[in-house]
Amino acid sequence: MRKWSALTAVSIGTFMLLVDVTIVTVALPAISRDFGTSLGGLQWVLDGYALALAAVLLASGALADGHGRKKVYLAGTVVFAAASLVCAVAPNAGLLIAARFLQGLGGAAMLATTVAILSVAYTGRDRGVAFGIWGAVNGAAAAAGPIAGGLLTEHFGWRWIFLVNLPVSLLALWFTIRGVTESHGRAPEAVRGVTESHGRASENHKLDLAGTVTFTLSAAAVTFALIRGGDAGWAAPSTLAAFAVSAAALVAFIVVERRTDHPMLDLHLFAKPSFSALMVAAVLAQASAFAYLPFTTVWLQQFLGKGPVDAGLVGALPMSAASFVGGALAGRFLQRVAPRWTIGIGLLLIGAGALMQARLTPASTGTALIPGLIVVGLGVAAVLPTMASAALAAVPHERSGMAGGAVNTFRQLGFALGVAVFGSVFAHRLEGRHAPTDAVNHVVAIAGFVALAAAVLVLLVVRTGRPAWEAPKPATEPAVSETV
Repeated sequence: MRKWSALTAVSIGTFMLLVDVTIVTVALPAISRDFGTSLGGLQWVLDGYALALAAVLLASGALADGHGRKKVYLAGTVVFAAASLVCAVAPNAGLLIAARFLQGLGGAAMLATTVAILSVAYTGRDRGVAFGIWGAVNGAAAAAGPIAGGLLTEHFGWRWIFLVNLPVSLLALWFTIRGVTESHGRAPEAVRGVTESHGRASENHKLDLAGTVTFTLSAAAVTFALIRGGDAGWAAPSTLAAFAVSAAALVAFIVVERRTDHPMLDLHLFAKPSFSALMVAAVLAQASAFAYLPFTTVWLQQFLGKGPVDAGLVGALPMSAASFVGGALAGRFLQRVAPRWTIGIGLLLIGAGALMQARLTPASTGTALIPGLIVVGLGVAAVLPTMASAALAAVPHERSGMAGGAVNTFRQLGFALGVAVFGSVFAHRLEGRHAPTDAVNHVVAIAGFVALAAAVLVLLVVRTGRPAWEAPKPATEPAVSETV
């Protein structure tokens, strides 16, 4: 069993940090009662964490390449645990949101090293199995969050959704110390023959501070604008100002990345249609599969009178079970199918499952969501593990770590933006005196059409062949850097 210690360490940590993306969803009504927080404030409890994950994933990967993946993973776990403790004792919403952001920073350091750790620890068929299990953990974690949150909130109080991270963090630390071998990025000579424009960032492991700051500012500003637009109106000065700040920061990010010798994201990669399509699909897949769950949970609790446990079981368990089982089985077959078909069909399933849930009536009960959630879970099981390998296969080997890191960055950005957009739609429908079921139907229908659009994009544009671990390797193969 020691052979699988690295996979166990990564899976425990990944499950914990991804559960915390959604574990808060069923606790939102309780948090709102304790702190008197508005819907916009509640959205920031979710988005503060997701934005921090998205903002520093690639930068964390560069630090891990230079200072050691195991060290960075351990440090991230410690930061995550400390931030969880602050969340648990927070006396107000402001400190809770700040601590959630700090949680995201620690989670990013952990997530930034997962694929590199697995790639060093396993080869051949074992690597395929490891990625399949890791992908199943990814899918199950995001959907299992509301279940765990419901159980803890109803029986112990919402603060325990953060306290439970402390023993889990200790377990992740123990397995990491015991079973993970330290590794670094290859030296410059390991990437000889790479062109100057595409190779410079792989030869160095310096932190792209300017790129990290401008990317974070752009993502945070556009999220604020989307949330603020739902509260104050889309023509409000604060909303327009936030959009303007986001656009300016995005332009600054592009300028910085094009000029620096050590970009956190090489913009040349977007010249490859397959890579660009996969990044767009990563955003849309995460939004369409998971970002509507907070609002179905609110409907279940506030309008149907479900408790946190019932809301978590009805609103997430079917997806979690389908995702985990489907992902575990899919691990055996990932090598046999071209990624565009796996991802494209998976997105079609996500879209179909979401649209199946968008047929609620005032007489509907929570069980009406279950068939659609199962279909979405099967789609998630196909999409998530394959998305990472397809991104690696779409770029040169010396850029594999950066490509993998970009997948997770855009996935978390998709969740943050999805929560902001769906929150605005949900609030607008409720303010217009529509039935709560109508508000939920609109949110979930939009998610379904977003997934279908992403499926069409992938099927038409993505042209990668076999998964990355099956692709022919160069004579001198650089170690996978950064993250998936």
